Amino acid sequence: MSHRDRCRAAVERRRSTLLALSHSLHAEPETAFDEHRSAAKIADLLEGEGFAVERGTGGLATALTATWGDGELVAGVLAEYDALPGIGHACGHNVIAAASVGAALALREVAADLDLTVRLIGTPAEESGGGKVLLLERGAFDDLAFALLIHPSPDEICAPRTLAVTDLEVTYRGRAAHASFAPHQGVNAADALTVAQVAIGLARQHLEPHQMVHGITTHGGDAPNIVPDRTGAVYYLRARSAESLCRLEHRVRDCLRAGAVATGCTEEIRRAAPPYTELVSDVRLTAAYREAITALGRVPLDEEAEARLVTPASTDMGNVSQVLPAIQPSIAVDARGAVNHQPGFAEVCAGPSGDAAVLDGAVALAWTAVAAASDPAHRVALLDGVRARRCGAVR
Repeated sequence: MSHRDRCRAAVERRRSTLLALSHSLHAEPETAFDEHRSAAKIADLLEGEGFAVERGTGGLATALTATWGDGELVAGVLAEYDALPGIGHACGHNVIAAASVGAALALREVAADLDLTVRLIGTPAEESGGGKVLLLERGAFDDLAFALLIHPSPDEICAPRTLAVTDLEVTYRGRAAHASFAPHQGVNAADALTVAQVAIGLARQHLEPHQMVHGITTHGGDAPNIVPDRTGAVYYLRARSAESLCRLEHRVRDCLRAGAVATGCTEEIRRAAPPYTELVSDVRLTAAYREAITALGRVPLDEEAEARLVTPASTDMGNVSQVLPAIQPSIAVDARGAVNHQPGFAEVCAGPSGDAAVLDGAVALAWTAVAAASDPAHRVALLDGVRARRCGAVR
């Protein structure tokens, strides 16, 4: 039996286990850095399968590492499992986690033959908080030869092009007063936020292609008859590259400061999470994944159309891809017209289409790793990359 056949058989044998994990994660959604039950479910499952499991990787309570084997080439499979506030797994991270667990279990079957170490890393807080960025900084990916992850989407895309993103949280402080009896004694923090919103709105006409700004008001005041002395908002800024994002951030910070200047308030501007860079899909791993997913009967977007497409979303997998070879292909689910971050998308991620994505995704990721490990030239290049990183070289 070939390595690919053994991987596929391993996923099929654990079909019920993987789908039960996906459904269980879906039924108990947990948001960024609070994924305690979710992380435990994954850790317990892999520990029961004989993997060496470390909980709390990198000092993050809901991160984990599960390792099998001691081969020279370390194959990294990453799992996400955080959900969105209010709408649960509307980005399908239950599918991601279960597919990654399936890939790790499949690769275990061939690890000795291919001189592999199989490493599943559970990465919290992708939606907000940058778990992968923190783990990257703390050395969790240092010995990985490559990193793999699939993401459910309405479309089948082997090498999505995502946007870099950062967030800006602004707080304005003024002075409270009775809104009708003594408004002249107040300094209106809500006005400061209004001025900033207008400035950002006017700036949108002049933004560079693929630059985007969107946000919410987190605090607008306490009562209509009190001049607001504190208001707050959070904005997400996106751009095609980290360089473009830097230019956008300078512009938006000026808009936020304008609100304070115009009203006499003070402003505090801070980042709530580390910036995410754009995703750089590794060419060889992408080619291996394209062949694998096609062999499974799926029809991905052709390479020419894919090159023209920019996915207006962001991921902390981008930061990983800047440091080591990585891919995060999109695997299609029948979303019935819904898109990621809509309740309808959450529904299908626990249905038959989501289940198919778990199983096909697990096999495709395993086959991608097998292809990389089996190709002598690719294997040497991957190992050379690990050694270069250890010597401080930038990819």
